[in-house]
Amino acid sequence: MWKFRACLSPAVVLLVLELGLVCCDITDGNTEHLKREHSLMKPYQGVGSSPSSQWDFWGSTLVTSSYVRLTPDERSKQGSIWNTVPCYLKDWEMHVQFKIHGSGKKNLHGDGIAIWYTKDRLHPGPVFGNQDQFIGLAMFLDTFRNDLHGMDRSFPYISAMVNNGSVSYDHGKDGRSSELGGCSAEIRNRDHDTYLAIRYSKGRLTVMVDVDDKNEWKECIDIGGVRLPTGYFFGASAATGDLSDNHDIISMKLYQLMVEHTAEEENLDWTKIEPSVSLLKSPKDNIDDPTGNFRGTPLTGWKVFLLLLCALLGIVVCAVVGAVVFQKRQERNKRFY
Repeated sequence: MWKFRACLSPAVVLLVLELGLVCCDITDGNTEHLKREHSLMKPYQGVGSSPSSQWDFWGSTLVTSSYVRLTPDERSKQGSIWNTVPCYLKDWEMHVQFKIHGSGKKNLHGDGIAIWYTKDRLHPGPVFGNQDQFIGLAMFLDTFRNDLHGMDRSFPYISAMVNNGSVSYDHGKDGRSSELGGCSAEIRNRDHDTYLAIRYSKGRLTVMVDVDDKNEWKECIDIGGVRLPTGYFFGASAATGDLSDNHDIISMKLYQLMVEHTAEEENLDWTKIEPSVSLLKSPKDNIDDPTGNFRGTPLTGWKVFLLLLCALLGIVVCAVVGAVVFQKRQERNKRFY
């Protein structure tokens, strides 16, 4: 019995340690749900341009044994890295460990990192090193404020956008007109690890951050009614302009979420779904405050028209009622004479 216990103890300890590492690493599931064909991890084997590679990169991207640097701390650089294997999971969670750092002082750095789940890959462009009018999902880790009038939020700012290819990202407004939600987060020049988690399950998009060295997730975005197809590609890109930073990806780990779907959902051809979001209000009618909650924008033209119309009708009704009351009083006064 003692020999059995002696042999069992190291195995139990090892199992407990592994489970502890898993619990610290992910928010849902366990290591058997890690999809290695969609994950980018040290020492970055399978990265390159060969036919067997699962990740390909472009531009200023530099792959080392410790990190994938999308851009160096130099002006006018663009870089990206993309998974070459399309993802056919209906429910998934992506964990990104990243590091944004550089010599620039406060407000003198840029531009940021984007995490993508899109139909096309390796298409350079003006949106954080990737094409505009993309099809799919984008997460923007924006470190530079372009809209000097939008002082209701602090930067760096993390936001989400779903696009069917018809909407352009407005850099001048920091993407406000097309964002689904967002939050401010201190993600630059941190001395500890910084993480982003993106979960998509049963039409709900949830984004969480762990950037305060507390080993706990903080909710950034949580929105339902999101429709994303299968068969798209995961990737990451970054860009610098007149200002710069080092934009590093340490790892991208994709986990499959074990979720039950209805028979109707299972029979649906998920590759034919068009990326969309069902909102009570359009993202263009919303601005996110620094706490991540939606609040109304200033009144648009049609809203002003409706208010004026209601006010005019109210004035007419009051005038009619006033005239009737005045006439009745006049009639009463005539009876006394």
